[in-house]
Amino acid sequence: MNSFEAIVLAIVEGLTEFLPVSSTGHMIIASSFMGIASEPFVKLFTIVIQLGAILSVVVLYFKRFFKSINFYIKLLVAFIPAAIFGLLLSKKIDELLESPMAVGISLLVGGVILLFVDKWFNKPTINEEEEVTYLTALKIGLFQCIAMLPGVSRSGATIVGGMSQKLSRKVAAEFSFFLAVPTMFAATAKKLYDFYKEGHTITHEQTNLLIIGNVVAFVVALLAIKSFIGYLNKNGFKVFGWYRIAAGLIIIILLLSGHNLQII
Repeated sequence: MNSFEAIVLAIVEGLTEFLPVSSTGHMIIASSFMGIASEPFVKLFTIVIQLGAILSVVVLYFKRFFKSINFYIKLLVAFIPAAIFGLLLSKKIDELLESPMAVGISLLVGGVILLFVDKWFNKPTINEEEEVTYLTALKIGLFQCIAMLPGVSRSGATIVGGMSQKLSRKVAAEFSFFLAVPTMFAATAKKLYDFYKEGHTITHEQTNLLIIGNVVAFVVALLAIKSFIGYLNKNGFKVFGWYRIAAGLIIIILLLSGHNLQII
């Protein structure tokens, strides 16, 4: 991987991590078109640059992260299901992550669901994060577990989960962003642990790529989150539904036509 490829992947990560479109699916398309090999460092890179995206959430919602202890308890409660299922089903999840077709199908099915989400959950009663109970946070956390299936989209699953619990679109999206912080931090820590446990090391050049990737992912995610919240409030999920359907069809068509797409 060179600097240009690192920047492109970081832009893709920053744009798609907090949108309900699946960053995994877009990483597959981007890496395949650039011919990036599926190597241990490349897999590490795509996870570690999430730290930049995490920082964008903390910066945008800085005051919210220092508001009350209840805020952290809710995030912990919502995070627990993914932590438990992630440990119990790690091998099965790794197997699914090797299937580009599974990603394409998930994108397609998820896109169809997003076309109807605004009609299904159009009577919210929770318009502030403070109104989210611990039980509601746990239920949203269970929805996050669905995102362990490649192509589902962590943000999409948690936002829909929040709306199903009567959260407004804005509150559901923001809670999804907040929940990403412990979730993505844990995923990054585990990936780094596994990387070194397998005997790999990070070179000086690779360290520079990680720095570049995190900086780019931070800036792009910052812009993406701000734009997404505004657009979501006015227009809902339909455009993301159609976009996911298109992306899913592209992956499926490429696979059926003989292209060797790689999960990175």
